[in-house]
Amino acid sequence: MTPGDEWRPAPGDSTGRGRARYRRWDGSQEPAGFEADEVLDALSEDILADGDLEDALRRMMEDGLPADRDRAGLTGLRELLRRLADRRRELLERHGLGDVMGDLRRQLQEIVDTEREGIERRLAEAGEAGDAGTTAEGGDAGGAGTTDEDRATDESRATDEGGDPAPGGPAAPAGVPAELAGPMRRMLGDLARRHRAALDALPEDPGGRIRALEEYEFLEPAARDAFQQLLERLQGRMLDSTFRGLADRLKATTPEGLRATREMVRDLQRLLQERLAGGNPDASAFLGRYGDAFPGARNLDDVIAQLAERMAAMQSLLRSLSREQRDELESLMDALLRDDRLRYDLARLASLLDRILPEGLGAPFPFRGDDDIGLEQALDEIATLQQMDRLGERLTDAGDPSALARVDPDEVRRLLDAESAEQFAALQRAAQSLEDAGYVTRDGDRLELTARGQRRIGQRVLDEVFGRLGRDAFGGHRLARVGWTGERTGTSSPYEFGRPFDLDLRGTLDGAVSRAFSAPIGEAGDMPPGAVRRVPVRLAPGDFRVHDAEEVTSASTVLLLDMSRSMLLRGCFVAARKVAIALDTLIRTRYPHDTLHVVGFAYVAREIPPGSLATLSWHGNEYGTNLQHALLLARGLLARGSPANRSIVVITDGEPTAHIEDGRVEFNYPPTRRTIEETLREVARCTRDGITINTFMLERSRALGEFVDRVTRMNRGRAFYASPERLEEFVLVDYLDRRTRRVA
Repeated sequence: MTPGDEWRPAPGDSTGRGRARYRRWDGSQEPAGFEADEVLDALSEDILADGDLEDALRRMMEDGLPADRDRAGLTGLRELLRRLADRRRELLERHGLGDVMGDLRRQLQEIVDTEREGIERRLAEAGEAGDAGTTAEGGDAGGAGTTDEDRATDESRATDEGGDPAPGGPAAPAGVPAELAGPMRRMLGDLARRHRAALDALPEDPGGRIRALEEYEFLEPAARDAFQQLLERLQGRMLDSTFRGLADRLKATTPEGLRATREMVRDLQRLLQERLAGGNPDASAFLGRYGDAFPGARNLDDVIAQLAERMAAMQSLLRSLSREQRDELESLMDALLRDDRLRYDLARLASLLDRILPEGLGAPFPFRGDDDIGLEQALDEIATLQQMDRLGERLTDAGDPSALARVDPDEVRRLLDAESAEQFAALQRAAQSLEDAGYVTRDGDRLELTARGQRRIGQRVLDEVFGRLGRDAFGGHRLARVGWTGERTGTSSPYEFGRPFDLDLRGTLDGAVSRAFSAPIGEAGDMPPGAVRRVPVRLAPGDFRVHDAEEVTSASTVLLLDMSRSMLLRGCFVAARKVAIALDTLIRTRYPHDTLHVVGFAYVAREIPPGSLATLSWHGNEYGTNLQHALLLARGLLARGSPANRSIVVITDGEPTAHIEDGRVEFNYPPTRRTIEETLREVARCTRDGITINTFMLERSRALGEFVDRVTRMNRGRAFYASPERLEEFVLVDYLDRRTRRVA
């Protein structure tokens, strides 16, 4: 089975113990996700290089994680934002706004055509019925006593007035008395002429046509129903783009309903005016009265956000249209609102909102495609584009897992695709896993590494160093056991918490067997002759014994890290910090009786808590290499305990350039003779106290070499030159070498 293959039981084998077949992963299966350990390992180099957990986590969320042989990679926000931009550009390049009112015009024309056809059909039906009535009466449809001259006069009048009578003129409906047939025909013809004239006089623009049709009395029920449905849909769409749930109020033609709506809009205007004046108005009374129009809103900011989201599509559409199209759309809105005062109040509300929002209300969208879309589709596409923009802003601003968790993967699925949504959800889980695993914790608005996270990074650095040692020429320095027990004495004793678990298996089993055979047989009484007693052996916590070993003398070490400006410029600071982390982890996990202090020095020296090594930030504004102060501080730290083995490890890239004299820091570059002498005096004090100083030089300069040579001759310590890439190997090998010789 190769990486990426999937195991499946053979057909008919529900237990999975029979024959099996394998199928290569084809992308449709759920890929293995990244665990918290893997995420932190991937972040560790970035954390060590920059010292900022949040920056490293932000870069991981932006760039994702690369794929390996066991799983697909983790798609980052940068890739998702690129896809979002491509999708946005695709919409703008596909659609155009050349005739945004075209669909509405066609729908209104279809309604008018349906009404005309209904009129003609009624005239035709009336004519056929009139002809049938004439035949039944045995006379002319005009009735008895109607002469040819009268019929000609009626036809001439109908023709002169613009009618299109059926042959012989409009006839009365069936069952109409003959004497009334002529007047009925004339009345029906007049009605048809008036409706035709009204339809012929309809304005061309959709807004004007809607106003006229609202006053028009439809003769054709299908046309009337189609117009009413179109009107309600437009009102609901246009008006709900301003206030959700308000369309039903605005459709109401009663003075009381319109008055209540105007009051709500004006109350909202007063709140916005107070906000523009710099106040912080309380919107609780407003929401208590009109909360149904703003579902979920808790304060004025929520109201403004909802208004901006709803009104932005219409405002963007208006700003994306030509002047002629904009006039048509505004005319349509006027026709739908039906109330001049309310129309003015809503326009003023939009103006106030445009002034409150930092970027205004609704930016234009440069549609440039050949596929012209209608009004409603244009509003849909603009709303989608605005949702994409808001999603892009949230993804861009997602600087930590909590901000990333506030983005709904379903929104990514709706605006992009299912694959992007799954990848985004995987990124959310990976970012959140660090908190769930206890590697990071939240302190207010900041994320910080926990002690467990520090240990994980330290162990990774240590494993990396020893991994290289195992492959390189040093050899023999990998320590597989978690604790050092020294040389075994040949005896064992019961295990106690805190001792290395160097198990004495024989002694452990001997104790368990002895305890089992000393237990009473039970109610069975004496065993029959020849029977074999079978006694179960069960281990108890008290049975465990561990090998005794010679005690290891404790050691105390102070690591002095040069944090001067040149360390960063030469790329040495990250290597020095990795040394501190690896050495701290080595001592804590394998030499728990030893102690380690870390001191950073530049203009002055200060102790660094071991728990903050991974996120230690370099102080770039500090000049100077105050080794004298660092040695002074280290000597004080080593004086606190009583280990027989005390040492100082110095990591630096330059000779001392500062010292403390009379309580003040004296800094000079190139260094003065006074600074060198004061530093060497502190070396002499360390030597008298029995403290060994080992120096690791990261720069091959003559001045540094001469200074370190004097230190080595005075202290009898050792000096090394190491490149930043191999520094941690040299330091750890030196520590292990010295530490091994201290076994009693």
